[in-house]
Amino acid sequence: MIAEIVFAAGCFWGVEKHFENIPGVIDVQSGYTGGNYQDPKYNQVLNYRYLNTNKDIINHTEAVLVKFDTEKISSKKLIKSFWEIHDPTQYNRQGNDIGNNYRSAIFYTTPKQLEIINNTKATYQTLLHEHGYGDIVTKIRPLEKFWVAEDYHQDYLAKNPNGYCPNHATGVKFEKEDKKISKDQEVIPLGGKEIIVVEAEDFCPYCVKFEEDVTSKYKGSLPLRTVLSKNLKGFELKTNLDATPTILFIEDGKEILAHRGYLNEKDFYKILGEFKLGNDTEAYRVAFNKGTDARFCKQYDIFKNTPDGVFVDKVSGEVLFDTLERFNSGTGWLSFYKAVDGATIERPDHSYGMVRTEVLAKKSGIHLGHVFPRGDGTRRFCINATVLEFIPRDKINSKDK
Repeated sequence: MIAEIVFAAGCFWGVEKHFENIPGVIDVQSGYTGGNYQDPKYNQVLNYRYLNTNKDIINHTEAVLVKFDTEKISSKKLIKSFWEIHDPTQYNRQGNDIGNNYRSAIFYTTPKQLEIINNTKATYQTLLHEHGYGDIVTKIRPLEKFWVAEDYHQDYLAKNPNGYCPNHATGVKFEKEDKKISKDQEVIPLGGKEIIVVEAEDFCPYCVKFEEDVTSKYKGSLPLRTVLSKNLKGFELKTNLDATPTILFIEDGKEILAHRGYLNEKDFYKILGEFKLGNDTEAYRVAFNKGTDARFCKQYDIFKNTPDGVFVDKVSGEVLFDTLERFNSGTGWLSFYKAVDGATIERPDHSYGMVRTEVLAKKSGIHLGHVFPRGDGTRRFCINATVLEFIPRDKINSKDK
């Protein structure tokens, strides 16, 4: 299937060259979009790049229309590449290229693209904050009309190899994703707990959807590999592998749990939680049955004085809390002034005849604890330690390499 999406990330010459070199991309055109006047020309776009007295005019931005084969490359990979090739925190500029025609923007053509844009934006925003960058200012709009630029702008850098092509990338990368195993590579047990995703040898839309929705976002500590069934060697399996994807939860080479067919993110983490935590453990009771750790539990004692770093969801691996926001409340539970932006969900909890606010992990949906107001106007996140893992600050960006 052929799909389209439009990216604006500064001067369109370099953006065009970048996407033209990605396998699966069929064609890239430089052009203009996002403005409100008809048939824009390059000189007009340049003239309107600064504040002008005509407030009725919205200038176009330099952009590229990317046509791609969805069976060869996913929209998610293209969108993630867009975030990485420029600085989306700069307003109406990229580096020394100043003006509203250089504004960062994405123009989507399907609801699914919009969902992926918002999800990857949230992830990339967290990474940018961790590296000292500010908030993303990228405009996200549906594509209405794309005006193809003049001929001399098309394939400009191919025609002018030494032409202007600045690098505005922040250097911040999405965490490395687990690579698919080669079709000819033998796959043997790693030992311990691991996740095996069996996909079809030929194109499988449900495999692609599972990769986009789940495995490409997975950050958990258990190894995850995507394989072909014919390459599995030395595993003790009970489940028939004729349905794809089939998700196998393996311990020491032996199948413990399995699911045949597509799984959405929440259901995947529910099964993973049972597999990783064990359904008869305190951590599982807290995560999936809204339980509460005992005061001053063993895990609390381990975590209360950890060095500088972050606490992550024990199931999904998503960063939830930072030691910079931790404090000793004397309650016997981990306490934080705030959660990492966008990492948690809050909702009313009227259980046990009380009025409280429950805190859940946004990605996995597991129960974390509650948040309470404090007398000084701040809030206290009272969090169960058994559903967390700790990562030292200097290991955050290297833990998945």
